[in-house]
Amino acid sequence: MNVTDIIAQLPYSKPFLFVDELLHVDENGSIGTYTFDENLDFYKGHFKEKPVTPGVILTETMAQIGLVCLGIYLLNNELKNTQIAFTSADMQFLKPVYPREKVTVISQKVYFRFGKLKCNIMMKNEAEQEVCRGTLAGILIPEL
Repeated sequence: MNVTDIIAQLPYSKPFLFVDELLHVDENGSIGTYTFDENLDFYKGHFKEKPVTPGVILTETMAQIGLVCLGIYLLNNELKNTQIAFTSADMQFLKPVYPREKVTVISQKVYFRFGKLKCNIMMKNEAEQEVCRGTLAGILIPEL
């Protein structure tokens, strides 16, 4: 399965798709990028004078690239009609992410068993500074 196929199978669309590129994916993790468009609606009210990307959006970006893309890869052809549920997040936010910033998300699989995928995931800005990190988990259940 190639990266284009994985992105095409994501269950999201704009404005809630936070994956621009999937640079690498294998059985141990994934790497991808996203650039935050300054016209995204949440910037209009999240700090009026100097908008900042909300932590929940950073978490979602990390989940889409680091958890869901990896899950699609791991399930490969079993994904038709798969239910995806986010189950837990333990996050640390270290630096703000502003509009027009490109981030890179790097995930490392902790385990994938009984349909539950758990990963350690990190987000870096273009200056290679770590902006947030966390452990995210979700359940991927293929429909029989």
